[in-house]
Amino acid sequence: MNDLPQTVLAPGVFRLSPDAIRTGLQRPPPPPEEHDLHMISLKEGTKVVDAAVLVPLVNRPQGLQLLLTQRTAHLRDHGGQVSFPGGRVEPEDPDREATALREMEEEVGIAAGRVQLLGRLPGYEIPSGFRITPVVGWLEPPFEVVPDAFEVADVFEAPLTHFLDPANYQRREYRFRGRHRHYLAIPYEGRYIWGATAGMLYSLCRMLNDR
Repeated sequence: MNDLPQTVLAPGVFRLSPDAIRTGLQRPPPPPEEHDLHMISLKEGTKVVDAAVLVPLVNRPQGLQLLLTQRTAHLRDHGGQVSFPGGRVEPEDPDREATALREMEEEVGIAAGRVQLLGRLPGYEIPSGFRITPVVGWLEPPFEVVPDAFEVADVFEAPLTHFLDPANYQRREYRFRGRHRHYLAIPYEGRYIWGATAGMLYSLCRMLNDR
């Protein structure tokens, strides 16, 4: 499945090194496929909100894990959804990496200095006007998670291998405010991961897999 150097831990379980992931993220993004209808470009004149998220990869003995959050239900933007730590770019943020690291520290209590930055995924735009920059980071345990109770209902980890298998992604569609919209979903053990988070994970899947 994957053409990047990797260490096999057990049958079906592998670990990509930070350098291998960095190499994968430096490759040109693959062009959208015909059925990638979830990908959009914001129309000219749209009020854009720039944001950044951290895609945290945790180096566990059983293989790389992806750290995700469940947002609290009362939040105005994407309440209750599974997401990456992240948020709006603030004027004092020197770059998108700084935004992602600041939000990681604010939302789950992991200090920015614990994160090794590996690169960016392609930017992701959503109909609500957000233009998101996904930043991929590497985390070495042990570390303490201290969720912000106002924003984060839960923090959990899931095997990266689940998200690197294209067969696990589902293409869905629905009508919202009079418009027909397409989105991706990738359920995991009772969690429904969909929308922008699933879309960015699919970008990670394509960047780290064969073209």
